This record gives sequence, C-alpha cells and structure tokens, in this order.
Amino acid sequence: MGEDSPYRVLARKYRPTNFSDLIGQEALVRTVTNAIHTGRLAHAFLLTGVRGVGKTSTARILARALNCTGSPGQEDAGDADGEDSGPTAEPCGRCEHCVAIAEDRHVDVLEIDAASHTGVDDMRELIDGVRYRPTSARYRVYIIDEVHMLSKQAFNALLKTLEEPPPHAKFIFATTEVRKLPVTVLSRCQRFDLRRVDMETLTAHFQMVAEKEQVEIELAAIRLIARAADGSVRDGLSLLDQAIAHGAGAAGEAEVRDMLGLADRARVFELFEAVMKGEIAAALDLLAEQYSAGADPIAVLEDMLELTHWLTRVKLVPSVAQDPGIPEIERQLGQAMSAELAMPELTRAWQMLLKGLSEARAAPHALMAVEMALVRLAYAADLPSPADVVRALDGAPAKPAQTKPAETKPADTKPAETKPAQTMPPPVDAPVASGPAPDSNGGQTALAEAREPEPEAPQPEAHLASEVTCLQDIVALAERHREMELRHWLVAEVHLVRFSLGHIEIRQNENMFGNMAGVLGEKLQLWTGARWMVSLSDKAGEPTLEEQAEARAAAKLRAAADDPLVRQVLKNFPDAVISGLREGSDTGDKE
Repeated sequence: MGEDSPYRVLARKYRPTNFSDLIGQEALVRTVTNAIHTGRLAHAFLLTGVRGVGKTSTARILARALNCTGSPGQEDAGDADGEDSGPTAEPCGRCEHCVAIAEDRHVDVLEIDAASHTGVDDMRELIDGVRYRPTSARYRVYIIDEVHMLSKQAFNALLKTLEEPPPHAKFIFATTEVRKLPVTVLSRCQRFDLRRVDMETLTAHFQMVAEKEQVEIELAAIRLIARAADGSVRDGLSLLDQAIAHGAGAAGEAEVRDMLGLADRARVFELFEAVMKGEIAAALDLLAEQYSAGADPIAVLEDMLELTHWLTRVKLVPSVAQDPGIPEIERQLGQAMSAELAMPELTRAWQMLLKGLSEARAAPHALMAVEMALVRLAYAADLPSPADVVRALDGAPAKPAQTKPAETKPADTKPAETKPAQTMPPPVDAPVASGPAPDSNGGQTALAEAREPEPEAPQPEAHLASEVTCLQDIVALAERHREMELRHWLVAEVHLVRFSLGHIEIRQNENMFGNMAGVLGEKLQLWTGARWMVSLSDKAGEPTLEEQAEARAAAKLRAAADDPLVRQVLKNFPDAVISGLREGSDTGDKE
C-alpha cells in the first residue's frame, strides 16, 4: 500500500503470522509442530489463557498451517507427482489460502464470535454446513472465539458433531474462561494453555518493536509498560502505541508514569516507610503530593501492595533482591526496609492494604478511602505483635516494641499501690481471675463483680483448632456462631484449593468482591484461638460445597431412574419425571 494508507496500530501490525512469531508460548509451538510433522492432528483444539496472549492469532496460524499449499513454484507442499503433502508447520503466507485466511475472507475458514452467536439455532446452522466438503481448501476450519459464551443448549447441539466430525472438518475453540465449559466439551478437545508472557520477554519484544518503529523510548519506560501489561502482549503493544503518541515519538519514564497514572517508585517506598513507622501526617502529605502530580489513589494502593509482597519475598528469600531487572535504588531501599520490618508486620500490612483496596474501588471518592486505609495501617503500627499479646496474657514480659511508644496518660504516672483495689479495673482484654481474691479489707475484690454484668465476647475454643480438618467443619462453626453471610459464602462461592491446619487456600467466584477471606481468618482465630492464614488463588480448586451437594443429588436421581420399578412407572406414565427424592420415613414411605 502507498504512503497514504491508514495507520495500523501496533497490536495489529505486529500480530503473529506464523508459529515462530508467537512469543512466550514455546510449549504450544513445540507440541503443535510435532503433531503436524507426525500427522497426529486432533479434530478439535481448545486454546485457553488470559486476554492478549495470542489465542485468536494462534487459531488463525493453525488454520493456515492446516490449509497451506506453499507459494507458487514451491515443491514442499506437494511431491513430484503433484500430490498434496498435507499440513505444514511453517505456512508460507503467500499462497492463496494463507492470504485469504489472513484477510479473513476464506470461504472454508469460518470465524465465529460466540458472544453474539450464543443460541442453539446458530450451532445448528454451523452443524448443517459441517457435512459439506471444503470448497477449495484442504480442511473446513471452524474458529469459535469466546466459546464459553455459548448457551447450554448450543453446547448440547455441538457435542455429537464434536465427538465424530467428518475428516475434512477441524474445530478450534478459544476462551478466557475455561472453567465455564462443560466437561463433555473439554474431554473432546486437545487443550493448550497459553501462558502469561513474563516481564523480561515482554520487555525484549517491546524494545524490538520500538526499534522497528524508529522511536526513542527509555528502557525504564518499557519496563513500566511491560509491568502494566500483566502478561498480555496485546495490552502492552496498545500501551506502547499510546506512550509513543503521548511523547510525540519519544517517551521517558516520567511520561509513561504520567500516562499510566502511576506514582514515582521512590515515593512509594517513602510512603510505605512513613506508614509503617506510624507517621500518619507525613504519609498523608506524601499521598497528597502524588495525587496532585496525577497519580491514581487506587494505583498508589496497588503499588504499596506490590511493594509489601516484594518485601516479604526479599525477607524470606534474600536472593530475590538481586534480580537484574530491579533498579539499584529499589534494591537498596528494599533490602534495608525488609530487614527492619518483622514478618507479622508485613502480613498485617498486606491484609489491611488488601481490605483498603476493595473499599477504595467501591467508595464514591477513592482518595478518601485510600487515606482512611493508610490511617488504619499507621495506627496499627503501634499495636503489639500477636506473640507479645500471648506473652502478656501469660504474664510474661513482652519484647520491646519496635515502633514509637504510645503516649503516656497522666493517670498512669500515679503509683499503682496508692489506688484502692476497687478502682483499678483491668484492661478489657485481660483475663478474669477464676476465683475471688481477698482485698485489704478482708472482703472480695470488686474485680469480678464489676465485670460480671457485661456480656463478654465469645471465648476461643482452643481444642477446636485441631478438630477443624475440612471446609465442612468451618461451615459448621459459622452456623454454630450464627454467621449466616459467612456460611453462605463458604457454601456457594468458595472453591477449596488446599487445606491444612492454620492455612486455607481458596478461589472465590468472580462475582464476589468483598474481603470475605480476611473476615474468615479473623473469625477462625476468634473461634479456635489459633492463627489462620486464608489466601486467594487462581487455581481451579474443588467444586463449591453447593455444587458438590447438587452433584450428589443428581447421582441419586440417576440411581433412582435406573431402578427397575421406577423405569416401569416412567414407561407407563410417559409424561412423568423424577422431580426429587425424599428419605424413607418409619412407615417406609418413599418418593
């Protein structure tokens, strides 16, 4: 095309056209290449992964590989007798099929968006065309993008054809939500998981693109874009396009930070340090400066969460700080800060920042919510560690606090022995004596009498900690303590990934945005007297307890339907269905 041709965005201009162009997907390329070379091609492929990692691009490359006949004059697509040698792992990109597929006009390659073709009628129309042989290509290829959007009826209509397709038909499915696909569909496809592209690979790719586009962009700016891309090549190229336009052909780190609404990295370290020292006035001033400079308050909180996670890793594995991709200033600040902060402080900061982030996203004014989160975290810096609390309850001296001492109240300067025993109530969280103690007047102290009228918080049942061995035990505890919202969340929204004493790893359904994991950890500690860590995971995990119960009920229904007597009843009454089961009573009634 000439000089007046319209501008193509980088995400389209540098879209992969063959397997060698795919970055970060070496396992997929090797498997597909070997399958083509050995002739062991499946009839249905499933490509999964997050947005922008190359699912649709891979589907189109695979369609070209299946139908490429070689460029005019080439002999590799056919033998000396002109016979078709079959699919190739290296599509030429110049034959009529490669060109037509690239331009999305090949009559035998149908690309369908399942988001707009969800119904069973759309699938029936597709299935009706499957039985016809391709017009000109080697295979008739059906690419269904976002296949998880198909309705249940559409999936059912597709199943039989998917199980026994004609030899000239190939199906390629792409989805970002593989968990929403029926197991019957998954079992009929060869599955490929496209992974997030790591930051170093993205950085090198974006540098190559910047060189080809002849634009000047700092390495630090490219790293910011690669981090913001979060493993997505397409998102990163779109941000790179935006950065080039923002800097009029050149971009530095400051410009990219302004464009992304990010806070300066060194200022994030300063803010985190001020908060963890309890210097709330200085912390709020730093936040206000970053907000005035254009930083998004939620992005500031996300940066603090990322910093907390990185400091925790540095504390556990010091070699993490030696990663060559980490700037020297961040390495020095991180090593010094991780040495000063204890692990309980870091884990507490993570939980409070995570809760603050969810509140900020839901708040009408994000800046106010972020300020309140920092205030809570700063005041929590003065709290004793859980170990010190246990020592205090046991009567042992607590370790010296690492944070600033609390303000001394005038009443504390008066010697304790000058006060009558009746006027010295203990702290709210101090243990109550098991029996009355005589006072100086020979009577009973007012300690127990003063505390009896006030209802106390439920005491932890320490013996329960070892008895909580599964998710069902926690549901029973929640029901016992009348935490109905927590119980519903555990039953209907939680997929258990891993369970051990003191540590639960779960995945919650996507429609949940609250910090119920944090609430669960607090409740378990209150109920059992033991510390519990509840972490979120992106692994599939087990079905929810509700789904497991439904599966068991369905199995019972199937077993009942197989009963000879029930089959005879259903045969005599064709319109009858088994709507449910009821356990037999003492009289033997059954339904």
